[in-house]
Amino acid sequence: MSLIKPSYKEYSCSRNAPLGCDQLQQTAQQFPQAKFCLECGFPAILPEKVEIKGSRGTYVITRFLSSRGMGRLYSGVQIGDSQPVVIKEYVLPNRSFNAEEARQRQDTFVRVAGVSQADGRNQDFRLITPWEAIADAQGERCYTITKGDLEASQTLSQYLREKRVMTALQVREVLNQVLQTLQFLHTQKFRLPSGQVRQDLVHGNLNLESLLILQNNQQYFTIYLCDLAVWERLFEPPSVTPSILNPQQDLKELGLVAFSLLLGKAVDCIDPKDDQQFGPDYERGLKQFIYRLSGINTPFESAEAARLALLQLAREDQANSQAAVVTPETKRQGSRIPLILLGVLALLLLGGGIWYFLHRRGSEVESDDKFKPFSQLTPSFADVNKVPAGDFTYTGERVGTWSNVLTYNPTSDRTLQEEFLTKPNPNGNANFQYVPESSAKIWIKSEPIEKVKNNKAQFVITSLVDKLPDNLDSKQFAYDGLLVIVPFSYQDQNLPKALHGQITIEQLSKIYTREFTNWNQLGGPNLPIKFFTPTEPEAVRQFIKVVLKDDRQLIAKYVQGVNDTRQAIEVTQQQMVEEFNKHKSGIISYGIISKTWNQCAGYPLAIIDEHNKPSQALIRLNGQPIEPSDNICDKSNQLNVRAFIEGSYPLGYRLNVVYPKDNSILPAGRKFAEMLTTRQGQCLLSKVGLVPLQPVPENYLRSNDCKSMP
Repeated sequence: MSLIKPSYKEYSCSRNAPLGCDQLQQTAQQFPQAKFCLECGFPAILPEKVEIKGSRGTYVITRFLSSRGMGRLYSGVQIGDSQPVVIKEYVLPNRSFNAEEARQRQDTFVRVAGVSQADGRNQDFRLITPWEAIADAQGERCYTITKGDLEASQTLSQYLREKRVMTALQVREVLNQVLQTLQFLHTQKFRLPSGQVRQDLVHGNLNLESLLILQNNQQYFTIYLCDLAVWERLFEPPSVTPSILNPQQDLKELGLVAFSLLLGKAVDCIDPKDDQQFGPDYERGLKQFIYRLSGINTPFESAEAARLALLQLAREDQANSQAAVVTPETKRQGSRIPLILLGVLALLLLGGGIWYFLHRRGSEVESDDKFKPFSQLTPSFADVNKVPAGDFTYTGERVGTWSNVLTYNPTSDRTLQEEFLTKPNPNGNANFQYVPESSAKIWIKSEPIEKVKNNKAQFVITSLVDKLPDNLDSKQFAYDGLLVIVPFSYQDQNLPKALHGQITIEQLSKIYTREFTNWNQLGGPNLPIKFFTPTEPEAVRQFIKVVLKDDRQLIAKYVQGVNDTRQAIEVTQQQMVEEFNKHKSGIISYGIISKTWNQCAGYPLAIIDEHNKPSQALIRLNGQPIEPSDNICDKSNQLNVRAFIEGSYPLGYRLNVVYPKDNSILPAGRKFAEMLTTRQGQCLLSKVGLVPLQPVPENYLRSNDCKSMP
């Protein structure tokens, strides 16, 4: 394991830990203004109330926490709003670095310390990156500023000192979460503070110190990665030979981390000849997996391949454990199963025959793509016939689902619009330009639909097809929906648990018409209800239709003061956990799927309709609906496609292309819809947060272009 061990040979620290030894801390206690350790002369710990000025704010140190990696951690606050921050201090002591070396490393530090996704998205893949990087122009220090207190969480090294060892099941979960983050790092494009875009970023510094564990309760935990080598290694003395950074090294280091967790102590290597090193109770499958991860016995090609193998290993173990339980009673029951199945089959055939003859005419007419198996769909955009040539303008809501998903990049650094939908057929001459419109009073009139109706646009992407004019037609290409979210807090008492992970349509109606004002009215804690409304007009229209049932009196109560509650769902997600943890309020909001399904600040509640059957829009990898006890931050959630197809999720609705019926007009809208319902189109839509017309196979979702089998 390439654990970065601060080595300042020029300083004779008796504890061999100059960044944070007890002698250094004693110096700080006895002489708060001391600049150097009284024993070895190493730069001293910063005292309380020291101010650090950056370009994004000024920060005050409140106390020293500990040393970690190549730096020292302090808690602090930002002046002005008193928001908590964690400050990591790096030193460039003058005995180890000359003035020019120190200056060069400071310059590099502010250019590389911190990464963000190049496409502007803010996905939470459990990677802690600085809010700001600061170089002290007057001294020998650099600082990273991280908002909140997450970076001060317990390291896996500290966890082992406290707990001694991890179980095989816990190690599997650590591996699953870290591999998912590494897959994200290794395949996305990132922007550094300098503006430089980097492809295939590596961590380069995976060890027990750079992996943080946040324990939600006794059973669940979340692993965060911190201290990337791209800036952490800048503070290694020049005498240290830098190691080569590549994705395979990340996997090897993770293998050593897993081995260390099983043994309960840090290790630097694994001996493949020693079968006893894993202990008497090791899992053979997990042992072989760690061997491969560490570069022994056919190394994995990538983090994605390793994670898929890990998930397959879990499924095989589960299947083996189920197959192993066989009793005489189950054998007797098994002998009766064929007879039972034959009876059921006969009934099904009889019922199916009756259904067929009653509905044959409708079946013969209906040939919509949503009823076709995925394998029978047209393969790709290029395979759609008779796409007209020309420049076509289409529209949609300026603040809406389609405007949102077009900015996402499903397979590359270019967005869905740039990569695929402006010129979807490379062999043709059709160009599609998206020009959105805003509907001031969407419950009365949709401005985008009006543009198509008046021949000012060729077609529109919309969910509002209830009352289309007679001269317009529509074709569905996907499902959208609303998720209702409340804070997903790590506290033992939280809203999802109190609500049993669900809410009724009637309760939602009473919340948004101010009949319910405290969560104790729904069996929750004694906490005020604060509700918010999203900014997407179509989302609000669908909510009014389904939850308020277009009741004029309820709508009047809802609209009263609604301007005070309207804000972007992304802003609400940032507020809700903080307000709940501070016992200020319990925030509830709703939002479109593409903005709410792949985050974990808000827990999406299952919705109960008038039939009293809860339906959850998200499922886990095992196909079961998410529960309040699940760690939804582990990115193991999927959209419940079946719930939308079958119509069991009450807040789901259809997305359509609406276009003129006039045969004298070029069929741009109809052909655009046909392209979206190809295998390639359905795969791409799945990747940007829409629900496809039928489940998309995993091998398509893993492919780079959604066209060919990987």
